[in-house]
Amino acid sequence: MKRGVLFLIVLLAAVTGSWGQTDTEHARLTNLPHVYINTFNGRSITSKTTMVLARMWYVDEEDNVSFFDSLLVRVRGNSTADLPKKPYKLKFHEKVKLLGKGYANTKKWTMLANHADKTLLRNALTSLMGERTTLKFNPSAKFVDLTVNGRYQGNYQISDQVDVRKHRVDVVEQDYPLTEESNVTGGYLLEADGFCDFTAGQSGFFTSKNHVAVRIHYPDEDEIVRQQYLYIQRYVQNFENILNSITFTDPEAGYRPLVDSLSLADWYICTEVSANPDGFFSTYFYKDQDDERLYWGPLWDYDIAYNNDNRSDRGGTNNTERQLMKDVGYGSSNGCKRWVQRFWEDPWFARLINRRYKELVDDGLEQYLNEKLDSLTELIDASQQLNYQRWGINTRALRERVLYSTYEQYVTDVRIFLSRHIPFLTEAFAALLPETEPKEPEVIVPDFKADTTSYYAIYNASTHTYFDVDAQTDEVCCRRRDTDSESQQWQILTLHDGWLFVVNRATGRALSDPSPAGTTATTNTGEVLTVEQADSADVRQQWNMVKQDDGRYNIISRWSEHAANLQGGNSSDGTHVISYTSDERNSSSANRLWRIEEVGKVVDTKINDIAQDYALAYDPASGRLHFGADRRDALTFMVSVYNASGRRIASFRATDDFNLLTFPTGLYIISWRHQGRQRSVKLVFK
Repeated sequence: MKRGVLFLIVLLAAVTGSWGQTDTEHARLTNLPHVYINTFNGRSITSKTTMVLARMWYVDEEDNVSFFDSLLVRVRGNSTADLPKKPYKLKFHEKVKLLGKGYANTKKWTMLANHADKTLLRNALTSLMGERTTLKFNPSAKFVDLTVNGRYQGNYQISDQVDVRKHRVDVVEQDYPLTEESNVTGGYLLEADGFCDFTAGQSGFFTSKNHVAVRIHYPDEDEIVRQQYLYIQRYVQNFENILNSITFTDPEAGYRPLVDSLSLADWYICTEVSANPDGFFSTYFYKDQDDERLYWGPLWDYDIAYNNDNRSDRGGTNNTERQLMKDVGYGSSNGCKRWVQRFWEDPWFARLINRRYKELVDDGLEQYLNEKLDSLTELIDASQQLNYQRWGINTRALRERVLYSTYEQYVTDVRIFLSRHIPFLTEAFAALLPETEPKEPEVIVPDFKADTTSYYAIYNASTHTYFDVDAQTDEVCCRRRDTDSESQQWQILTLHDGWLFVVNRATGRALSDPSPAGTTATTNTGEVLTVEQADSADVRQQWNMVKQDDGRYNIISRWSEHAANLQGGNSSDGTHVISYTSDERNSSSANRLWRIEEVGKVVDTKINDIAQDYALAYDPASGRLHFGADRRDALTFMVSVYNASGRRIASFRATDDFNLLTFPTGLYIISWRHQGRQRSVKLVFK
């Protein structure tokens, strides 16, 4: 609603007297502050999308009354939005410090109904648990009584809206609107959102490997531009690619440099201590500017945690006292549960969680939570009594696992759960520790020294037929030499651990071994090699070139340990290249021996002052830019892309691929700064 229209409605309401109560009618009913909301013409608040105009009076603990005009209110939440006691989102006309000093100064606040939680305390307790850890932002928990249009609605919790600002998720706010010099590396506020409540391609995306639904909360959907969207989408996808790679446990080449270990550990532990089945279904995480790490949190939406979910599809039981959410929590389809399960495959993560959990338990975590329960139950005692006079205490609102006749029994149920679950986690985490130290990821020194800026032809040493791609099937075959055929040209990139990544010039797709899992060097499967969507983290697309005599090579798959083999040694055009047994005959079998020759340059224009430890490759056919390096840690810089007029149109990390296909043809300048020197290259995208 536009501001001028809003003021007009407020003015008309004041004249007609359609707001209901006056200031003199506002008083507290219990020891808690009381919030009075009157909507214009007494309109009901029932929609998640339509904001209702309202006024609000806030009566604090000292009986001081604060008045707020021109307030907009709507229902919030997902499953809880359909309950009779509804949670609300408040949007004030001006920024307000609703909860005073030390809290956010902002327009947007939430009022949680906690209707599915008979203790009314689970969200607040979890936020307080977060404060016990290193988590930087933990949503506020101010309990109040609420009256809407003259009718008492019950006990509510004023809490922060999860957004980017001081005293909330305090990351760098990006320029709006963006300029040529804007830094789009951060900040971003993201959510692994199992509800998929976003517009794909604008305010969210799905990762390609684990199909995690990632919602972009900041920048806002109305403000985010394509450059920001592509940056964070590629960043998260790269994180997932590395997490799923064979070298994901490597301390430098794996995922560890991309996560803040303290927030990751504390966020995960809080999720398991609370046994929140939705903890990996809806997960917030964020990235700051010029910071390569993802930070985890804030903790949010814990009303069905602490054994408060009666669904029994988690291992056949609804009791989470002796269950890990990494095993039975929701989020396998769209949430980040698969990420968490992958973390646990890394012995470093297992040791991190065990060490950090022991620290928290030894520091009195259980006693701390029980003390907070004591203080919170005492604080809201009078209010919860009024609340259950309004709503009833022994009727199921959503998925409560047990029903009792008294409030005290519900609180005791949480205490009993904690007393049993916290010791269980000590046992469960310890059981996941590795029995022996992990083997270091295999690092090789390939015999073939690839030039990142060159294209190569690969041909059989006996038949002199060349690696090619069948355009219909994407299968790799051999044909007679065609110097004009780009499908016979391959770019060979050396990965950080020495393995080779082989990309076809015509298709932009990478050489891949489709052999089934469990294949060994001596298992003869005879699968035809293919080209697949390029992903250097996919072990099927990683190769070694082992030199034999007279400049001939075996091409060995990292995935199966098989050798690339010309099927039957046939010299006919279209003969398949297959994944075949690798053994002592590698040096003598003509079908497995290949020669590799340079046939052209990837980058035709000069690269200014290129460093010796890395190089920039560009494929005009696919529009793909890629930095290659012996070591990943050489590629720590950001790269800017400028059009012919000098306007910066994009930026990307040197460890990422970048594709010009979404941009018009023409002259572009690629520029980056490394070791204090500015470097650039001009190229023409046709």
